[in-house]
Amino acid sequence: MTTTLDARNLSLKQVRQLFQFEEQLNNSFTSLLSLESLTEFEQQELLQIRNIFQEYYSEGKISEGQIKFLFLAPLMKLAGFYHPRIKITLEENIADISVEDEDTIVKGRMDILAVNKTEGRTTTTPFWILVIEAKNSSLNAFDGLPQLLAYAYKGIEQQTSAWGLTTNGMDYQFVYIQQGNPPIYQLLPKLDITRVESSMELLQVLKAICKLYNVIESVRW
Repeated sequence: MTTTLDARNLSLKQVRQLFQFEEQLNNSFTSLLSLESLTEFEQQELLQIRNIFQEYYSEGKISEGQIKFLFLAPLMKLAGFYHPRIKITLEENIADISVEDEDTIVKGRMDILAVNKTEGRTTTTPFWILVIEAKNSSLNAFDGLPQLLAYAYKGIEQQTSAWGLTTNGMDYQFVYIQQGNPPIYQLLPKLDITRVESSMELLQVLKAICKLYNVIESVRW
């Protein structure tokens, strides 16, 4: 009998057991990405986003929808994700994930997924640039990790690696997921949008991930 699981209800332990994930800690973004200095304009825009977060946070819990609209959307725009060849989807259902050697299927819905577009290509498989899982501000950003890993596992079926991000609006936990036997996910340092240096690094990382996509595109073309 086949068991169907909802990714939202999985614990980190269950995800690691189901997909054989191995966890690694990485204390440096620069081991994976090339971070560039922010322009004065980017710093000013980031300051506005930070001030808006602090204002909303001071009034109480910030909903998941507000986090996507007020903070993730402008951050992704600043980072360059609003590009003609990048498609951003919201609340996208993932194809069923069948777990090998077990009669188990995992279903779920990604909050935000940024992929390349495939018009004019010979390939029909979009490249996953970044998958994001958002939680409301009363939860720990780390609570989104099980869902994020389950969704990313589907992405690395067709590519060697993918970037993930789970956030509660204040804290931003990046994860680098790699195909392999076993598949590996690297936890990077957690970033805090309320702290100036940390928020600047957050935007630098998002820009670097987006730029990495452009490098991949130039290689493909």
